[in-house]
Amino acid sequence: MKKIYLTLALIGTTALGAQATEADSVMLAPIAEASTVAVAEADSAASTNKNTKMSRFMKAFNPSIKFGGYIMGKYSWNDRAGQESNGGFDLRYLRLYANGYAFKDFYYRFQLEVNGAPGDDKGPRIVDAFIEWQKYDFLRVKLGQFKRPYGFENPYNPIDVGFGSYSQATSKITGMSDRCGEHKSGGRDVGLQLQGDLFPSKKDGHHWVHYQVGVFNGQGINHTDKDKSKDIIGGLWISPIKNLCIGGFGWNGTYVNEKYDTTNPLQQKKIDRKRWGAGLKYEDKWTVRGEYMHSVGGVVTDRTKPTKSDAWYAAVGAPLFKNFKLYGKWDCYRDAKTWSSMKTDWALSANYYLSKNFVFQLNYIFTDDRATKGDRFYNTIDVQVTARF
Repeated sequence: MKKIYLTLALIGTTALGAQATEADSVMLAPIAEASTVAVAEADSAASTNKNTKMSRFMKAFNPSIKFGGYIMGKYSWNDRAGQESNGGFDLRYLRLYANGYAFKDFYYRFQLEVNGAPGDDKGPRIVDAFIEWQKYDFLRVKLGQFKRPYGFENPYNPIDVGFGSYSQATSKITGMSDRCGEHKSGGRDVGLQLQGDLFPSKKDGHHWVHYQVGVFNGQGINHTDKDKSKDIIGGLWISPIKNLCIGGFGWNGTYVNEKYDTTNPLQQKKIDRKRWGAGLKYEDKWTVRGEYMHSVGGVVTDRTKPTKSDAWYAAVGAPLFKNFKLYGKWDCYRDAKTWSSMKTDWALSANYYLSKNFVFQLNYIFTDDRATKGDRFYNTIDVQVTARF
């Protein structure tokens, strides 16, 4: 009997074990399914959250872009003795640009020069490439390659200058074709700039004060820094009435001769650029613009050149009739800051606007170059056509 009870007990225990296993299986199945669903839901939630963040980022990014460009061609003639030239036809500029905004407050721009034969600092190249934070009128921050904050005329687009070319002050002492021997940089350099407008007028909204100051490499466009020093350039002006600006500029820096030849006794490795300027501008239907600039610093290609120079100009533009504006300019440059080294251009420019972005120019310049050993007096005439798109 004991054996029978033991056997039954064992059988019962086995049966109960089997029932327990089946019950556990039945009870664990929903738990496993719930766990799988929870993981799936978590993954879906994470994906949704990621998509939401990306959507918010793209909404905030909201980039815009505008493409454009301009082309300027000319034909020129001069009667300078020994250098007479009909000049021929010349494609002065062919530039393409793009600009726009991102994150609402960040403005960007890049501009390419696409004409000319390729070469050292010639042909297709980057002209502008910068980003500027513009959230506040009183403080804007610009980083990249752009116009140096020196002079009133330097920032002007060639179409808006009103003449066939910039003044001698702008060309020689702002880094266009700088007297120090720097490669042609169009008045630009690579750096960081702060600028802003202060004290808005309650009457018409114009700002009474503008400031701008920047730190730059000192080597012009598309060139890296070549020494441990940086150029400091800035300006400050007031606007007592709308469209009128009166102010001054300063520049303290150096320029390194990147092609320095130790075998050439005339060359210099490095020169100073210590400069200041003052002027005014009024831009409306009428244009009145004038500046004086002073420079201390030598020329890297010729150590015998004078270290002091200055320049000034006065320009007026009058709207004589619809779509026509006549400009006149007195333009002087003294390479040695002496009267005997002065070159004076008396210029007239007739501008006819088929539209705001399509301009015909007829330019006449009478030159008195006291520093030349050749013909001191001569005339230059050129015709220019500019289209901006």
